[in-house]
This record gives sequence, structure tokens and C-alpha cells, in this order.
Amino acid sequence: MGLNYELLNQLLKEVTTFNDISLSDIPEIDLYMDQVTTLFEKKLYPLKRDEEDKIMTKTMINNYAKAKIFPPVKSKKYNKEQIILLELIYNLKQNLTLTDINRVFTPIIEDGKKEEKTLASIESLYGNFLRLKRDQSEAFETQFNQLRNEITNKSKDLEGKNKELNELILMVFMLISGANAQKRMAEKIIDNFFTKGEVKE
Repeated sequence: MGLNYELLNQLLKEVTTFNDISLSDIPEIDLYMDQVTTLFEKKLYPLKRDEEDKIMTKTMINNYAKAKIFPPVKSKKYNKEQIILLELIYNLKQNLTLTDINRVFTPIIEDGKKEEKTLASIESLYGNFLRLKRDQSEAFETQFNQLRNEITNKSKDLEGKNKELNELILMVFMLISGANAQKRMAEKIIDNFFTKGEVKE
């Protein structure tokens, strides 16, 4: 197995390509569950690892509802806010438990019920999240190329004939190490600043 730089660059481009449901993708009218799952499959299918994977299913949505992660559905239809929350759940559940997601979402949902708001609207938060995520994707491309060069430079003296495979193994180790650190930091923020859905002052 050789270190195919052309393939690595192609894979990096796939990872950093912006794949999210934008605010303009979400209709102003409420959607039935089938319409919601279709929207997710249509917009997020590039994120599938395997073709048979499901982005969002009725069972998933029902489980999120039982966990009370988003407000109750009215007339079996999902409004824009609920669809945004489902998209955020999809992003967060890759690394967080539903309990942790619930702790983060509770202040947002509770604030939405108040006449005098103390938080930005869910639409504003989501729009800002998408802008920050786009910037983060661009930064990751630069960081990955720096990591690749650093691994190449520091792997020259490793034993074995298959230098390329050595580098790929180290690349996987380092990518997961970085992902683990970010996950732990997110968990520590939740544990130290969010309690039973309330934010610690």
C-alpha cells in the first residue's frame, strides 16, 4: 500500500466539502416526518460512509422525541426550529450521548418559551454555527497538510521497507488523538457549565 497523495487530497476535499442543511433549504411550512427524512437524505447523503447507511429515520426521530431533546410535535408536523434541532442532533450524536445533547439543548428550548429572551434564536445560533463550521473546514485542510508533512519528516528513520504504510498508520493515530481531545473538551464544558439543562453561572 503506497502513500497515494492524489487520493489523500481527494479524500481531504470530500471531508472538507461543506455538507449541511442550510437555513434556506428548510421550507417555511411545517413538514411531515417522511418529508423531513427525505430532506435529510437528499442534503446529507455525501456524509454516508456506506451506501446502506441511513442519515435520519423515523425511529431515530421518535427516540429523540422520547428523550425530549426537542419540543413536542404539533399535528404530526415538524417546524423549522425542530428541523434545525434534528440537524444539530445529527452533528452532535457522532460524538456525544443523547443525555449530553439534551443538557446543551435544554437552555435553548426553555428560553424559547420565555417572553423575554436571554439567548439568541435557534435560527441565529444555527446560522452562526454553519459559518464557523465552514471556516473550521478550511482550517482543517491546512492543518491536515501540515500534519502530513510533519509525519513524513519524523518518519524517515522508522524501520521497515514500507515507509508509506508507516506514515498512514501514524496519520490515523494522530487524527484520532486530535478528535479525542476535542471530544473530551466538549464533555468537560458540558460537565462544568451545564447542569440538568441549566447553565452554571
